[in-house]
Amino acid sequence: MKKNYLFLFIIFGLLLSSCGTKEKVAERPKAVNVIYMIGDGMALPQVFGTMLATGEELAFSQFPYIGVVDTRSASNDITDSAAGGTALACDKKTKNGMVGMDVDTLPMPTILDVLADEGKATGIVVTCYAGHATPADFFAKVPKRSMYEDIAMQMAESDKLNVMIGGGRKHFNQRKDSLDLIQRMENELGWKVYDTLADIDTACTKYAVLAADGHMPIASERGNFLPEGVKTALKTLSQDKDGFFLMVEGSQIDFACHAHDSVYMVDETVDFSNAVQVALDFAKADGNTLVVVTADHETGGLTMIDPKGHYSNVSFNYSTGSHTCLPVMIYAYGPGAELFTGWMQNNEVKGKILKACGIEPQTVANDSEQTIAPVVGNFDSNPSN
Repeated sequence: MKKNYLFLFIIFGLLLSSCGTKEKVAERPKAVNVIYMIGDGMALPQVFGTMLATGEELAFSQFPYIGVVDTRSASNDITDSAAGGTALACDKKTKNGMVGMDVDTLPMPTILDVLADEGKATGIVVTCYAGHATPADFFAKVPKRSMYEDIAMQMAESDKLNVMIGGGRKHFNQRKDSLDLIQRMENELGWKVYDTLADIDTACTKYAVLAADGHMPIASERGNFLPEGVKTALKTLSQDKDGFFLMVEGSQIDFACHAHDSVYMVDETVDFSNAVQVALDFAKADGNTLVVVTADHETGGLTMIDPKGHYSNVSFNYSTGSHTCLPVMIYAYGPGAELFTGWMQNNEVKGKILKACGIEPQTVANDSEQTIAPVVGNFDSNPSN
């Protein structure tokens, strides 16, 4: 009989503990603002390799919650940036080469779309074309990532995007249809368009900085464009009383790894880390901001080895000029950051961000509902991007 009472006492205690846990979950603070940062081509080797090369810690070491992300696309074990970024922005994996669309070429709502509909201001800061694969994944819906002029038009006509900072001016004013889209943006669509980060009216609620005809120059030439671009966007977006969503990409880590240029890679990773530090500093001061940092894929198959097989010297070693299927890390800080631990698929990140914001996410298709094994004949695969 005493054993029965003891058993009932233990069960009662566990129930109380469970109720307490539910109460704590219900009281979890919600993220008002979200800063979503993507290091294109950046897995753990790029981060740790940069720490080895510089002898310094990077901003990534400050995150209290870290997880692992499977980057496979719906068509290939090795994703491209279009499919990888679409999965990070949406609830489903898609085929390589596709932007903001599912495998049946149906447009999908992105995290930016959803949070804009919730009344939040939105922005994007990158060091590539404004319409390159990863930034486009957050606002555009096209079947092929190479449709740059269509993507530029969708950006110009978007009623959900407030701030865009990057390159790619030629897709706006050197178009095949001879349209001066910049002029239309300023005269008809409510944008202010700038060439540089200098003298921007950050009180303006809708502006684009198109600071290069193509991609931005490399980090050693463009200076602090990315960290300063993040600061500029935050000055504008943080004025919105309903909060904001900002996506930031360290775009050229990928370019450097394709080229097997380690100096370039280290410079770009340090530059991205500096931008991450800007976001962390803002989040720490604000208290209501979730910062999530991850990557769309790894590039280059980077390892750190001793070429002679000893244990004394370390050299960077690239095994491919393309992408790999190596999982990437995810780092989180702020309200809801505890959701981003363990192993996850890239198409689960959107739902976790929405949950952190107190928004009920739509059901995410699980692996059994989506093909992630390689198939013969990719939709628009480009192994060099």
